[in-house]
Amino acid sequence: MALAISSETSLAFDGRAPTNAAPGAALTVRGLVKQFGATRVLHELDLHVPAGQFVAIVGRSGCGKSTLLRLIAGLDQPDSGRIAFGGDSPEPARVMFQEPRLLPWARILANVEVGLGAGRGTPEARTHAIQALDAVGLGERAGDWPSTLSGGQKQRVALARALVSRPRLLALDEPLGALDALTRIEMQRLLEQVWLKERFTAILVTHDVGEAIALADRIVLIERGAITMDVAVDLPRPRHRGDPKVAALEERILDRLLEAG
Repeated sequence: MALAISSETSLAFDGRAPTNAAPGAALTVRGLVKQFGATRVLHELDLHVPAGQFVAIVGRSGCGKSTLLRLIAGLDQPDSGRIAFGGDSPEPARVMFQEPRLLPWARILANVEVGLGAGRGTPEARTHAIQALDAVGLGERAGDWPSTLSGGQKQRVALARALVSRPRLLALDEPLGALDALTRIEMQRLLEQVWLKERFTAILVTHDVGEAIALADRIVLIERGAITMDVAVDLPRPRHRGDPKVAALEERILDRLLEAG
């Protein structure tokens, strides 16, 4: 079933209309090094992401892109270097993984409330969770069990859970990789529309160059733990795969990936 997303969809849970100012957190990475045993995965990597920007990170398997995302999200610690966020929020980042990671013993609404951490279980948390589900088109499924959902619907619940706390930075680790082609396109559109409304900073790791171009303001290519290509995606939204400019950019990035092999 195609997603029906209203142009009025918003995650402004406090009742305020979204502003044009980016509430996202700026990200600065300097001299980042990460090793696993004797293997150095990231080599003094530098990256700056302005607040509210949507960045896609691409590269071959094992290049270090998921390691970088985990470090940004605070799931791992670097061996050296610095990761800094703009603003005063101590925990600006939330993560959406390839697997929905829903709790099978909890109903859908309760799964979304998990994203509120210690704040869950209150009437206000319930209201926020319902609004988040409405924003991804699943408000009517709040009382259902995860086992009754399709794969795409489970990922929509995972997106609602990631966004319910109004994160300033959303780290996306191949979140659509396990979906069928049509559902993946629908989820790309949903993610884009929510991001356009909320303007959080988004960092997406993906193997799909077409997906990166469809969603991102900027594409960063990592090879052997270092950034070797950093290109702005200066194309109007929504983007269509048949557009010659989209195809040309995709070919340019794929050519570089093939050369890296």
